[in-house]
Amino acid sequence: MLIVHSIAELRAALAGRGRPAFVPTMGNLHDGHLSLVRRARECGGPTVASIFVNRLQFLPHEDFDSYPRTWDADRARLEAAGCDILFAPREADLYPEPQTFKVHPDPRLADLLEGEFRPGFFTGVCTVVMKLFSAVFGTTGGGTAVFGKKDYQQLMVIHRMVEQFALPIDVVAGDTCRADDGLALSSRNGYLASGERSQAAELPRALRALADAALSRPLADWPALEQAACEALRAQGWQPDYLVVRQRSDLQPASDSRAGTLVALGAARIGSTRLIDNLEF
Repeated sequence: MLIVHSIAELRAALAGRGRPAFVPTMGNLHDGHLSLVRRARECGGPTVASIFVNRLQFLPHEDFDSYPRTWDADRARLEAAGCDILFAPREADLYPEPQTFKVHPDPRLADLLEGEFRPGFFTGVCTVVMKLFSAVFGTTGGGTAVFGKKDYQQLMVIHRMVEQFALPIDVVAGDTCRADDGLALSSRNGYLASGERSQAAELPRALRALADAALSRPLADWPALEQAACEALRAQGWQPDYLVVRQRSDLQPASDSRAGTLVALGAARIGSTRLIDNLEF
């Protein structure tokens, strides 16, 4: 596996090798990330993964400084998964000057749910992803980018950004990887204390219960079901931000209750750790 740090090195490494398949990460890798790398390898071109902890998508009170940096383990896991090129830019490589030009996503998609509780988050995500796309695909004529479904809203925002800018990139969605008890794999799971880890699977269970209840009740009852789901988690010591049912197409409140068109999404804090998850149904 080749390791490069600058955009110029990356472009030189990709020259003449066809359309790459790209997996952007912030490191602290788990099996969910590696499943995306394996999915990228199926695309046929060179497989590129990036590790970059993006300051722009952290709010002032969030965990940018303490976010786990696990370089040696990440490098070994990517190489074992068959990654061809690891792009590991330093902040000065990706942001050699203050990033005053930014990508502001459609507020109708980006200012609800995660965007409501983390204002500016998706601007930071879109800006760094656009810059990474430029670095990876800028001289290759396009390629494939692989993102996980666990960050469901983020995946939708990236899809829309690629469509609106007519980027020559195919966005591929990888399924969420879960532990045996149903907890979605996440880099932030490492923040959970032992007692919190045993409680963490309550979040996917709450989403499953909300989805089942929604399918059995009229649309008019759904706001009350969502409120009850939050209250049930709160009673177990959680601090929920939201548990909602939305239509998959645009994350707006559902206009009908057809199975196969809906997604339950949730974000909640257990102790000091904030977890997100979703369930299509």
